[in-house]
Amino acid sequence: MIRRYGEPVKAGIRYKRRPGVYAVLLRGDSILATHQADPVPEFQLPGGGIDPGEHPIAALHREVIEETGWKISIRRRIGAFRRFTYMPEYDLWAEKVCTIYLAQPILRLGPPSEPGHSAVWLPLDQALGLLGNPGDRALLARAVS
Repeated sequence: MIRRYGEPVKAGIRYKRRPGVYAVLLRGDSILATHQADPVPEFQLPGGGIDPGEHPIAALHREVIEETGWKISIRRRIGAFRRFTYMPEYDLWAEKVCTIYLAQPILRLGPPSEPGHSAVWLPLDQALGLLGNPGDRALLARAVS
């Protein structure tokens, strides 16, 4: 069983399983995060949903470029977690199955192409408190321990 972080499952809600991939992007004592402005401003590990038929690693590369503007080199899988949440941008109650990889940013291609996202370098000690969900914080802590 994959550990759950965040809100408990709400009775009477039908959740749609939504697999996604995310990256802890380390460079020295900082990580490259994304700041999503809407629907609620928060810092996140870059990444997102895997499109039907898409390989998870291809999805991770695509999502990181869209949200940060950086190409990456993937080092290893850190772990996975689940969280149950409402996604207002999709009007969807989702069981997000989040797989996290350790990676390194290697080339900045330009600004993020995904609307409402900006790339932000955060010192590790601050990132552990600023990331918007407890699963991201836990897997970041695992990656740097």
